[in-house]
This record gives sequence, structure tokens and C-alpha cells, in this order.
Amino acid sequence: MHSELTTLLMAVASIVVLILLISKLKLNPFLALTLSAIGLGLASGATPSAVVDAFAKGVGGGLNRTGPVIGLGTLLGGILLGSGGADRIANAFIGGRPVKYVPWAICAAALLIGMPHLFDVSFIMLAPLVYTVAKRTGTHLLYVGLPLAAGLYVSHGLLPPHPAPTLAVAAYGANTGLTILYGLIIAVPTAIICGPWFTRLVAPWFGPAPDLNAGPVAARETSDAELARVSLPASIVAVLLPPGLMLIGTLGMAYTVKGTGAYNFFSALNNPILSLLAAVIFAFFALGLRSGFSLEQVSKMASKGLAPLGAILLILGAGGGFKEMLTLVKLDALITHHASGWPVNPLILAWAIAALLRICIGSATVATVAATGIVAPLALAHPGLSPELLVLATASGAVMLSHVNDSGFWLFKEYFQLSVAQTFRTWTLMLSLQSFLGLAGVLLIEAYIG
Repeated sequence: MHSELTTLLMAVASIVVLILLISKLKLNPFLALTLSAIGLGLASGATPSAVVDAFAKGVGGGLNRTGPVIGLGTLLGGILLGSGGADRIANAFIGGRPVKYVPWAICAAALLIGMPHLFDVSFIMLAPLVYTVAKRTGTHLLYVGLPLAAGLYVSHGLLPPHPAPTLAVAAYGANTGLTILYGLIIAVPTAIICGPWFTRLVAPWFGPAPDLNAGPVAARETSDAELARVSLPASIVAVLLPPGLMLIGTLGMAYTVKGTGAYNFFSALNNPILSLLAAVIFAFFALGLRSGFSLEQVSKMASKGLAPLGAILLILGAGGGFKEMLTLVKLDALITHHASGWPVNPLILAWAIAALLRICIGSATVATVAATGIVAPLALAHPGLSPELLVLATASGAVMLSHVNDSGFWLFKEYFQLSVAQTFRTWTLMLSLQSFLGLAGVLLIEAYIG
């Protein structure tokens, strides 16, 4: 039996090793998480067989709810992007509006489009639209690109089915519908502040305007015939159906008696897997087959976004294994025993742990994965703590201070032809602001709900 100090030192050492493996040795996050977890288990004195069994159990537990949700969300996003539904929404928002409204319109469209899909895929698919709008309006590329990134990343950071918040929902046992409700309450004002308002504030710092005829993507013009092929209402319904069903389910469960048929019906609506499955089926027919695409074409659209998902799911699974290893060495019991007497608000603590890991590791998903193993016992130590707010606090911390160790930093830099300095004073500042606003929103909701 190890002393409490030994347990704490082993856990801290495993996290330091994880950070060094990723940041210094540039090891794949899945491999780094696996080595750190197994190393911690062996250092605790457990047998190799027990360590491997615990790790495998954690991998399965990490993916049993998270994997299907993320997979269905990616299928939905693939149909939305491949069918042209995303372009239809974006063009409907932008239209022929005056230049001063472009950041507002593109940010609103990005927030909506980004809900069912991974940030990197949505960003790459919509980057040509940024070039087109900038050329059409005669504005600086960042005048359009920065609010687009803000809208997409607010969805990515706060709202299931994105990997980080979905994993945190599973880890903390939170209600998905309620998490989405609180997340939307925070996401909308955060997107406004980080998008159009922030863009206007930092416009003098944009620097030289990129060449709109160069860069990794070209401007594209979508014909009226192509836009008319996909229904705008159907595109919007496909995006809003999952959160809408889950919110209805959450509200219905609150006003029905457990065990009744009505309660079971609303419980099914609140299930993220069933809600997303309904949306995928709707999009398959309404955006795919009814728009004139063949069955094979729609299947290819849906599957296109699954390729980058493999690496993310491996990371989430290994994160579950790492969390299980922290349980094996009794860190959860140690935190639960002492956390009730800590003077720090557990929501702030969760945000700070995730933010520190994000700054060190670079990946918001990996930071969330690592943070949940440390933070989850706080929910047990504070029975009145909202697990939904704990999800949002952790997810908000995990977007803090994106810099050179984050792939998103380089994606934004290269697609918009920026210098490192320009990227720091736009992208990095924007995400740091989003992180602080996310925490502020969580604390305000906590104060309101008591």
C-alpha cells in the first residue's frame, strides 16, 4: 500500500512524462498516453497482467459512449459538407449583405455548420468560401476568416458531439441535452465576442493582406443551380435536429414520472446516439437522395470524414486507459478525500488543469482526455456540483493559448498565408479569449442555478 504522498508523486510524474513524450519527443499522443498509463500502473506495484487488464478496461470504457456519438456526428457532417448543405447555409447567411455585416454572418453560419463536424474538416471545407467572400467584398482575408474560425471553434470546444466535450460528458456522467443547453447559452455570446467584435478590435493588427489568388485554396463561386440543388430548410433541420431532440428530451424528462411511457420516450430523445442517428437518416434522404445524389455518392460523402476519426478515437480510448490507471493507483480516492476541503472552486480548478495541459501538450482533445482523469473525482467530493458545468469548464480550459505545438495554429496560419506573429495576435488571442469567456459563462450559470 502506497502512502498518499507516493500516490500523488507517481500521478504527477506520469503526467509530466506524458507532456514530455508529446512536446519534446514528438511522440504520437496515443502511444504517449499508452506508455504513460502502463508505466504508472507498473510503478504502482501492480502485476503486468493487472495493468494491461485495467488499461484495456479503460479503453473500452472511454469509447463505449463516446465512439458512436462522434462517429455519427462525423457522418452527419460529411453529408452536410459533401451535399453542399454547408455552402447553402453559409451563402444564405452572407447573401448580398453590406460588408460591415460579413463577420457577423460568417460567424453565425460557422457556429451552425460546425455543430456536427470536426473543426479541421469544417475549416478546410469552408476556407475556399472565405477567399471567395473576401474577394467579392474587397476585404482583408482575416476580416472573413477570423470570425469563421471563431464560430467553428466555439462549437468544437463546447458542444457535443465534438470529441472533447463528448468525452467529458461520458467521464463526468453528465446529461448530454443539458450540456448542450448550457453550452449554447455560453457559445452564442462567446461567438459574438470572439468573432465579429474581436475581429473589429484586432483589425489594425492584421498586417499585410494575403494574396487572394494564392494560398493552399482558391476562391470558388457556386452557381445558383448548384445552390438550389440542396434545400436550405433541410440543411438547417439536419444540423439542429440532434440538439433539438436532446433538449426536448431533457425538458420532457424533467416533467414526467420516471418509469412511465412518456418518460421513456423523452429519455430516448435525450440519448445522443439515437438523436444523431435520426439526424443522419434524415440527412441521408433529405440532403442526399432527394437532392439528386445517388446512393453511392451519399455513402461516399458520409464516409469521407471518417478517415481522420481513427486517430482521434485511439487517443480517446488511450485517455480512458490513462484515467483507469489513475483509479488503479487510488488517485481518485485521494482527491475525493481531500477535495471537499480545498478553498478553490472545483470549476475553476477543472478549467485551470485543462488549460495547463493544453498549453503543454497542444491538443485540446488530449488535454481534455488527461484532465478528466484528474478532475472526475471532484464531482464525487462535491455532490452539489453540476457535472454539465464541469464538462464545460474542462472543455473551456482545453482551448486556452493555442500556440506552435497545436496543429490548429499551423492550419490557420498556412491557409490564410500569415506570419507566426500575425497568427499569435489573431488566432492565439482569439482562443485565449474564448477560454476565459467559457469559464466566465460557466461561473455565471453556476451562480444562477445555485
